Amino acid sequence: MFDAWSVSRLRTTRTRSFCPENPRGAPGQAARSEAGSASRAARDLGRGWKVDPYVDIPPGATHELASIDEPGCVRHLWATTDRPHWRSLILRAYWDGADEPAIEVPYGDFFCNGWGVYAHVASAMVVAAPHGGMTSYWPMPFREGARITLENIGHETACVYYQVDVETGDSFEDHGYLHTQFRRSNPLTAGTTHLIAEAVEGQGMYVGTYLAWGSHSNGWWGEGEVKFWLDDDEEFPTVASTGLEDYMGGAWNFDVNGYQTYTTLYLGLPQVIRPDGLYESQQRFGMYRWHVPDPIRFSHRLGRVDVQALGWYPDGRYKPLTDDIASTCWLYLDRPVTTRPLLPNRDALSV
Repeated sequence: MFDAWSVSRLRTTRTRSFCPENPRGAPGQAARSEAGSASRAARDLGRGWKVDPYVDIPPGATHELASIDEPGCVRHLWATTDRPHWRSLILRAYWDGADEPAIEVPYGDFFCNGWGVYAHVASAMVVAAPHGGMTSYWPMPFREGARITLENIGHETACVYYQVDVETGDSFEDHGYLHTQFRRSNPLTAGTTHLIAEAVEGQGMYVGTYLAWGSHSNGWWGEGEVKFWLDDDEEFPTVASTGLEDYMGGAWNFDVNGYQTYTTLYLGLPQVIRPDGLYESQQRFGMYRWHVPDPIRFSHRLGRVDVQALGWYPDGRYKPLTDDIASTCWLYLDRPVTTRPLLPNRDALSV
């Protein structure tokens, strides 16, 4: 992970940068297009003047953001596209020639904006800046090569600007591969828990959670615990939080004369979407927790991670809820492929 001293350390590595102006990330090959997506705007200026800055991804198509055939590490990924595409563009990453992706998650959820409504996020690992500039600083090391793609499963063509910056020329043998898992319960069955991760084989560490949570009832909705079953845990977990807002670093319902949003280096509640009296029918929330200073480590298996959905009955008993919960988790593993859930289809992903 990043540390302040690394900024000044000289290294023999080099940078490759992938974008529409340099789709192969080759040295000295950026901004050479004579025709492209912005040819009309650059017609009086010519070559080198922002001729090809974006791509159009038609419905059903997959665009390759980057393809690398040497050891390296993705250090920075930035993109922007219109809000209607945030749940219908699927980001995938494949490590070391694997046929199955290690990362498979809707674009908006990867950048802590799962509801298709912009929320400002100012964290160490993910930044969402006005108005929809999405940045990831999650290190993504690989030992042989990598491929990163965006698939459009929506109905409309998506215009996407992007840049992927990769450090190459070094060995990353002692680093884990970045994986994600995405799941949605809509609605969650009352009395059950929302599954965040399950049956992940390998040595590794759990490093992040993002939840897009839609409340389907009145009252407080976040009384439940987040739990982690590690290695040989069976009936009971090793790690249990004291409540959802506590896990996210807050307390007492996030209530400071009403819900108080916040965004910090490693945890936050950056989004509260309130009913508008017309089309927005329930409160929705977006929150994240990065286990970067405090990774949750396991030696051979992450058995399960889940979250309870609990509110209150008027008589002071816990009330199991039937909320809409979408989760994304991040973890590093000693292998490029592991078990992962089936991605929901377009209709099941829609907001």
